[in-house]
Amino acid sequence: MTVESKSLVDSVKAGIISAIQGAGEITDAVVDTVSGSLVNTIKRTGEVGGALTTAISETVRGAIQGVAEVGGDVGAAAKGTVIGVLHGTKEVGGEAIDTIGTTAGAVIKETAVVGGDLGKAAKGAVEGAIAGAKDVGLSAEEAASAAASGALKAAGEVGSTAFEQVRNAVTGTISGVKVILKEPFKSEKEQ
Repeated sequence: MTVESKSLVDSVKAGIISAIQGAGEITDAVVDTVSGSLVNTIKRTGEVGGALTTAISETVRGAIQGVAEVGGDVGAAAKGTVIGVLHGTKEVGGEAIDTIGTTAGAVIKETAVVGGDLGKAAKGAVEGAIAGAKDVGLSAEEAASAAASGALKAAGEVGSTAFEQVRNAVTGTISGVKVILKEPFKSEKEQ
């Protein structure tokens, strides 16, 4: 991890911890911190493509670490992270559908690192995608599908138990939206 990457992760983590301790409301604290951090990073570098993917991963890492450190709800953090990333990418011109999948995947991978509940994280990511969909011109169904698919793909990379937890969490209806998985995913061990 580069010095700039570590700086972004630490900055987001500190912002999340401070906001949660100050307000106690995880989702809003995460949305504001993630969105602001992402916009500032992209505007500073002047790049959107690969820089956006890297910035999303680092921002998600900082957010999940911060929430884990204060013992917060990883589902609320995942929801806030996806909404925050959508707000941020809307401002800097990122591709929303790709961003949702990337963010949901990063949420799952980082939640696994901190030992959090992957099912809650996956469901929270889908809820965040649904909540933020209208703001970026997507249907709730498209956004939910992108988040569920991104989360499931990442869980498959983590392992078969993670894959099962995430698949169980994102199958069915979430926040009134029927989640449709676009691809047949298999965990690494099932393939």
